[in-house]
Amino acid sequence: MTAKIIDGKAIAAQIREEAKNEVEALKDRGVTPCLAAVLVGDVAASKVYVKNKRQACEKVGITSVLRALAADVSEPELLKLIDELNNDPAVHGILVQLPLPKHIDETKVIEAIDPSKDVDGFHPFNVGRLVIGLDTFRSCTPAGVQQLLLRSGIEVAGKHVVIIGRSNIVGKPLANIVVQKQKGANATVTICHSRTKNLNEICRQADILISALGQPAFVKPDMVKPGAVVIDVGINRIDCPSSDKGYKLVGDVDFEPVSKVASAITPVPGGVGPMTVAMLMVNTVKAARMALDRAS
Repeated sequence: MTAKIIDGKAIAAQIREEAKNEVEALKDRGVTPCLAAVLVGDVAASKVYVKNKRQACEKVGITSVLRALAADVSEPELLKLIDELNNDPAVHGILVQLPLPKHIDETKVIEAIDPSKDVDGFHPFNVGRLVIGLDTFRSCTPAGVQQLLLRSGIEVAGKHVVIIGRSNIVGKPLANIVVQKQKGANATVTICHSRTKNLNEICRQADILISALGQPAFVKPDMVKPGAVVIDVGINRIDCPSSDKGYKLVGDVDFEPVSKVASAITPVPGGVGPMTVAMLMVNTVKAARMALDRAS
């Protein structure tokens, strides 16, 4: 068996094109969606992530604003900036790039964002709405995983979905998305983590196995039921002297051997990664549409 490769780049391109069409429709109604990105410090990875998100905005017609702050900015100063963005009617979405410096309370910052502009889907208000099945901003990576499954024709209803990882960014919201009584969901969900006993045995029960652990090549073929769908959320940088950069990106899944057991699998890079940014565009457009509806 050779697994079907789920092409996240192609699916993300479809979603960005749909978002672009929605942006044009909003512009016809006099509104241009706007995303404000807040970057604190000089962490190289964070700068790259913000750059990629702003480039995606440009491609779909969303205005992007960058507010860059020094690494030693005080928490009150950062909160003041968020308050200003909350009260700016031209800004529809606010993205604070994580992680933040250790002297700043990330929870306090997330809670300071107006839930109607929380395009990352991290605010407790939006998380709560997700849990009880109401329409809301969904965290971009989990929402992207669901779209990968939907648009690849992979049935989720009635399937056993096993998620390795319990973070607030991926594991928990993803479990809440696929368990809902909705299209692309209705799954039976098991969340595994560092304290899970008999992990391999549980993983082998999965019809859809999703790893969001952050450990290179952690998922081996003996953890995968033959014919299962494997979604690799992990992005890990490992040394690679033969590469011009000196490193390469790999996922949580030992791709080559697992692809001989699974029926479908996402690559790293080119799988879940592009979907995260695409869903950020979807959320920003949604925020602009909601703001327009409230004003009319």
